[in-house]
Amino acid sequence: MSLELIPLILGGAGLLIAILIFAMLSKMSSGSGKVKEIADDIHNGAMVFMKREYTILISFVALLFVGLYAGFGSWHTPVAFLVGAFCSGVAGYFGMFSATKANVRTTVAANEKGSAAALSVAFYGGSIMGLTVASMGLLGLGALYYVFGSDPTHVHAIHGFGMGASTVALFSRVGGGIFTKSADVGADLVGKIEAGIPEDDPRNPGVIADNVGDNVGDVAGMGSDIFESYCGSMIACIAIASAMTVATVATLSGTGSKSDLMFLPLALASVGLICSILGIFIVKMFSNKAADAALRMGTIGAALLFIMAAYVLMNKLQISINVWWSVVAGAVGGIVIGLVTEHYTGGKPVRKLAKSGETGPATVMISGLALGMESVVIPVMTLAGIILFTSMVLPEGAGIYGVGIAAVGMLATVGITMAIDAYGPVADNAGGIAEMAGLGAETREITDGLDEVGNTTAAIGKGFAIGAAGLAALAIIAAFIETISAAVPGFLLDIGNPKVLMGMFLGGIFPFLVSAMTMRAVGDAAFDLIKEIRRQFKEIPGLMEGTAKPDSDKCVDIATTAALKRMIAPGLLAILSPIVIGFVLGAAALGGMLGGALITCVLMALMMANAGGAWDNAKKYVEKGNFGGKGTDTHAAVVVGDTVGDPFKDTSGPAMNILINVMAIVSLVIAPLLAKMPNGLL
Repeated sequence: MSLELIPLILGGAGLLIAILIFAMLSKMSSGSGKVKEIADDIHNGAMVFMKREYTILISFVALLFVGLYAGFGSWHTPVAFLVGAFCSGVAGYFGMFSATKANVRTTVAANEKGSAAALSVAFYGGSIMGLTVASMGLLGLGALYYVFGSDPTHVHAIHGFGMGASTVALFSRVGGGIFTKSADVGADLVGKIEAGIPEDDPRNPGVIADNVGDNVGDVAGMGSDIFESYCGSMIACIAIASAMTVATVATLSGTGSKSDLMFLPLALASVGLICSILGIFIVKMFSNKAADAALRMGTIGAALLFIMAAYVLMNKLQISINVWWSVVAGAVGGIVIGLVTEHYTGGKPVRKLAKSGETGPATVMISGLALGMESVVIPVMTLAGIILFTSMVLPEGAGIYGVGIAAVGMLATVGITMAIDAYGPVADNAGGIAEMAGLGAETREITDGLDEVGNTTAAIGKGFAIGAAGLAALAIIAAFIETISAAVPGFLLDIGNPKVLMGMFLGGIFPFLVSAMTMRAVGDAAFDLIKEIRRQFKEIPGLMEGTAKPDSDKCVDIATTAALKRMIAPGLLAILSPIVIGFVLGAAALGGMLGGALITCVLMALMMANAGGAWDNAKKYVEKGNFGGKGTDTHAAVVVGDTVGDPFKDTSGPAMNILINVMAIVSLVIAPLLAKMPNGLL
């Protein structure tokens, strides 16, 4: 059997396991009466959003397909683009569909069977997302590699897959982020602060929209985000290896075969999928222990298994052991970034941040921003260390391939990483359903415990996603430079070149601009939602007394319309800016722009994600009864921090991951066209 078929076989097996877990999940009790009614409202709202979003996406993808065909004059890259968009869309849709089925079953399990059963159900819901992301990536990219990998004239077409995945990820992440945070902010400000009612109170018209947002933003959006980095890192390695000289290949491969180095990232991802499945079983085995301990055992266990399996794989393929050290650097780096994120969003800094609420919202804002800025240091030093380490252990000229392999090493166990991340919103939804259905304090205590762990895993997932996106984007940028250099002898990104320097400054603009656009979108959408929630409290007789039902569908529609309308501009900016700068100012300016955008995106993404996560958990710490608890001035202060932190951590911060990867992969796709006019029009 050809080795190139292994990613396809394992991808198919992983997808089959995801379907089997979904079938098992579907047979579990989904409750009845009010519980089922609330769950159906959340599921239907999420599906309405996805249907409308994908309708817009299909039109946009069709336009890009036509543009690619016109630019390249062949079907190879455009078809790869369609495959990438399809695989990313399927992963996001199936994962979110499963999450909206798992949430109510988690609630019922907590109510009828206890904490261990509820943890298992919530994790099953997340596992479906994780396995689907990993499997669709292997299936799609594996199929294209099988068709194009051995043909040097068409191997570049594989880059189109990354562009398709990134396009879907961009709109899913930005659109979902705007939806979820506009609903969250609107529901919190009117419900908690103005009306003085608890979170997830069924009287609040915005609560269903808030719960829908958890799924479309934190499940479908996050899944697409990780999917594009996962595939982008593999595509970058394939591109870098395909441009290697014979001498460099000989230092890395015992067989002297370039195809072995091109196939290696797919082989590592295949092994990583097996380790992810084993990690899922580890979590299941320890589900009767504390939730955070079980999830940590699964994550670290899968990473350790992967490191050992990668060593065996390198020997089998006769790849230099130094390449294995790059895998180790990536895997360990991902764990370090996750642990640092956990510290800043769930440790002592959060308790200190909560205490700052005793002196009002201003000190909460100052302390939270300072925390976010400080939290950037160790993750960025870790990324820098990975780059330095790979350049030291690999021979000259191969260091950047090591960076790409490190990114693959960080992302290879994406099945378990994404499963644990998606577990968070499932547990959060379960708590909301329990509160709205009035299932009692005991059930809510179980779901709150799962949700608390989910907040930490979600924060860790965001840190991991940022680190992975940064390494993947760096590898893609390196592949862009290699592609141009192969056609334009002497091409170099020299900081002394005015075009490169100008491009770096231009690149730094885009993260700030996209952050402003997405945060303003959340603010504007939340404004519309707040007016509607206020209107319903005022005009619907008996709503505050609990004798009348709110019009939740209206709030879902407002959030959906606002998100879909406001996601277009950031999407166009990310896709068109490399094309315009590349063809007008030239390849050197575009390379500089990518470098400037990469650094700025990583720094801003880490700062916003960690500050937002800390503000969120500081609010929850006060709500547990610390520093006076709910209803106090301290609580009101930390709620303000959480409200500002919501678009930080779930809209603008995650948009940075997508922005740099989209800009990088679009640049890589158009690189052969730029090579024909490297100096641009100016």
